[in-house]
Amino acid sequence: MQAEPQSFDRVLSSMCTEPHPVARDAAERFLATNPGDPGTYPAVAALEDDAIAMLGEIADLDEPAGYVASGGTEANIQAVRIARERCEADTPNVVMPESGHFSFRKAADVLGVELRIVPTDDDYRVDLDAVRACVDEETALVIGVAGTTEYGRVDPIPELGSIAREVDAMFHVDAAWGGFVLPFTDYEWNFAHAPVDTMAIDPHKMGQAAVPAGGLLVRSAGLLDELAVSTPYLESTSQATLTGTRSGAGVASAVAAMEELWPAGYRSQYVRSRNNAEWLADALEKRGYEVVDPALPLVAADVPRSTFDALRARGWRISRTGSGELRIVCMPHVSREMLASFIGDLDRLEVRASVPIAGDD
Repeated sequence: MQAEPQSFDRVLSSMCTEPHPVARDAAERFLATNPGDPGTYPAVAALEDDAIAMLGEIADLDEPAGYVASGGTEANIQAVRIARERCEADTPNVVMPESGHFSFRKAADVLGVELRIVPTDDDYRVDLDAVRACVDEETALVIGVAGTTEYGRVDPIPELGSIAREVDAMFHVDAAWGGFVLPFTDYEWNFAHAPVDTMAIDPHKMGQAAVPAGGLLVRSAGLLDELAVSTPYLESTSQATLTGTRSGAGVASAVAAMEELWPAGYRSQYVRSRNNAEWLADALEKRGYEVVDPALPLVAADVPRSTFDALRARGWRISRTGSGELRIVCMPHVSREMLASFIGDLDRLEVRASVPIAGDD
């Protein structure tokens, strides 16, 4: 095979990144193991326990339980599944902000629950009054986002948790991207801040683990019983995961990355990413673009479609929000030099666009 993986040197829109060297090495060593069969692969099963313990420390969960999933999508689907199984309503519904990840639409479709989507406010955070107006006695789950994928916003997590409890619903926090940067901010987002029942938190994003390495955390191990099915031909008696065979590479790399980087390495990484986001936002504002103030290391700006397309043609891997803004995520692989090169290309495009064509008045 002659194909080579894409370089990260012009990737500005991904929420995944290059694995840390220790995570890459661990992934290679555990590539052929399957934590879905813990009786056969006890070493990687023990590593999964370590991974959940460390994720629990990051998310301030006293008695952590959960498992290493394929990513935020699986964790979010499983959270909806737990809530559906615990709900006694005939037609359970799930309430989430319009900033919620599209995986919840998949979950609602697969699991047959009603998905109620509420608007966000002027700062792109969920509108609490809209949530209060939307929940009822058949609400199984309320969802908050701690690090939205389009604008990097953190919903008012404690307030959402209170609303969920008022209607006896479960409360899920999607911190798949934000979970590894929020411990170094003043935001209230974790199990100690609010009555969070379940959480998605992904080591393969800001955690620098190899893909796939997501995380599902639950406040109490009993919540996993809602997911359990018997496994008669395996040495273990039941399985609570969505997939059967899973990658031991993801588990091992997650543990290796967290052992190497938590907390000091992640703190310095966050500071660097935040500074890069603020530098980029300032550079775009100075060039006349309207920029959404970066709460976390994610920048959105109203760059015209023609300019966006020209930047893509120059090899920049960038994306747009649902409203059409340029979206750049300052992941660990994104350096100041990369951003300066990007701005340089943007400047050259602006100069070319401003040069009059021969014959124009």
